[in-house]
Amino acid sequence: MLIAITGGIGSGKSVVSRIVAMMGYDVYDCDSRAKRLMDTDDVIKARLQQEIHPQCVLDGCIDRKRLAEIVFSDADRLEKLNAIVHSAVRDDLRKWARLQGKVSFVETAILYQSELDRMVDYVWEVEAPLDLRISRVMERNSVSREEVLARISAQDSFIPSRHHPLVIPIINDGMMPLLPQIEAQLAGIKLSHE
Repeated sequence: MLIAITGGIGSGKSVVSRIVAMMGYDVYDCDSRAKRLMDTDDVIKARLQQEIHPQCVLDGCIDRKRLAEIVFSDADRLEKLNAIVHSAVRDDLRKWARLQGKVSFVETAILYQSELDRMVDYVWEVEAPLDLRISRVMERNSVSREEVLARISAQDSFIPSRHHPLVIPIINDGMMPLLPQIEAQLAGIKLSHE
C-alpha cells in the first residue's frame, strides 16, 4: 500500500514524513529523488539537451541556474521539463515501491501535476492556516511574505481535473498534535485491509 503525503508549502508535510519514518515506515521523498535522478541519469540529461536547450548540461552536469532561466521564461519548455522529470520519478517510485513493506509513503508537493495521485491508495493532505504556513516558510527560507505568497499562488494555480477518492486531512495547525492523528489513520488503514 502506498500513501501520499502532500500539502502546500509550509503545511508541514515534511514533518509528517519524518514522523512516519521514525515510526519505521519507508518514505520516498520526491524532491530529493528527482534531483538525484536528474544528476545521475544520462537519458534525462540527453533529453534536457535535446528537448529544452543544449546548454542545460555542461560537462555532464546539469546547469540548474541556466535550466531555470530557460524554463521559467518559456511555458512550453517548462512543460517539457516537467514531463521528463515526472515520468522518471514515476518509474523510479514504481521500482522503489515494489521493494518496500506493506505500507509505505511518498512525500510530494505536486501530487496531481506529477500524476502520482494515480499510483497511491490514500492521500494524506497536510493542512495548516495560511498565516502559519507563511510564517513557517519565511522563517525557514529567510524570504519575504510576498515571496511566500507568490510560491503559494503558483502552487494553487494548478487545479486538478479530478481528485483522489481517498483524501484524509492531517491538521498541522500547531494546536492539534500530529502523532495521534497519524496513529489513528494508520490504525484505520490497517483495520480496513485486514
